[in-house]
Amino acid sequence: MPKRVMQGVVVSDKQEKTVTVLVERRIMHPLYKKYVKKSKKYAAHDEGNVCKVGDKVSIQECRPLSKNKRWEIVTASA
Repeated sequence: MPKRVMQGVVVSDKQEKTVTVLVERRIMHPLYKKYVKKSKKYAAHDEGNVCKVGDKVSIQECRPLSKNKRWEIVTASA
């Protein structure tokens, strides 16, 4: 089964080898048929501590690395 990949923006890099990534998506409201933005924050593994706040990154599903960390950084761009 393929691993899920999502794009988002780094909002926190204060932890060691971990960044918090905000992922926004647009969904259509079932009744009003209007697009609504939904966002969620994910803890992602950053082995080299290379990502900084504001970087656009792609995260990929991985094995559980800690209590909350189930994603890893695939690509990062400033």
